[in-house]
Amino acid sequence: MDTSKKEDPSVDNLRIEYERPELQRSTLKADPVEQFKAWLDDAIATDIIEPHAMTLATATASGIPSARVVLLRGYDAKGFVFYTNYDSQKGKELAENPYAALTFYWASLHRQVRISGTVSRISAIESNHYFQSRPKSSQIGAWSSKQSQVLNSREELEDEFKEFEAEFQEKDVPRPPYWGGFIVSPEIIEFWQGRPSRLHDRFRYKLQGDGSWMIERLSP
Repeated sequence: MDTSKKEDPSVDNLRIEYERPELQRSTLKADPVEQFKAWLDDAIATDIIEPHAMTLATATASGIPSARVVLLRGYDAKGFVFYTNYDSQKGKELAENPYAALTFYWASLHRQVRISGTVSRISAIESNHYFQSRPKSSQIGAWSSKQSQVLNSREELEDEFKEFEAEFQEKDVPRPPYWGGFIVSPEIIEFWQGRPSRLHDRFRYKLQGDGSWMIERLSP
């Protein structure tokens, strides 16, 4: 039998059976941020690569969507924080349409968290504090990268980096005025737990007018 050629697996035949324990309403925390913390702690303890990585979806004022992966850099009852160049595509879209969605997916745990809400910039003081905690090379990278703009070559980017590296060689690197943090203030947070036979467990938290959260089970 000729085994020199192997057919590529077809995506419509790729399957995995989810066999994790069920997610029960009785075990959910009343506060979705506390529930998120419990799941994120599980993901960190499981040694998942970059458990704080999340897909950020934004849209133009006319509703044209775009998505990319960014890193969660802080969260509390007020919301979920990430940092970027304000002049990037996502920064411009959030300026004209201040709503966004986040998705965390922890494959080995068969878990997903979806978050949506309004977006605003965090304070300059908070952005400065985080920027100064970054490695110096990353600080210089923020100055040298005109994020989302067209480059003529890789060398153009590297030359920009070298120029700023020389400029800041003997001094601290200040935060660029076009770089800083956004916070997504959640209005909906959904927790998804993979279960056998595609009968997954889904629970949605919806923020109410009085600041409380309504919890609903959703069909998978």
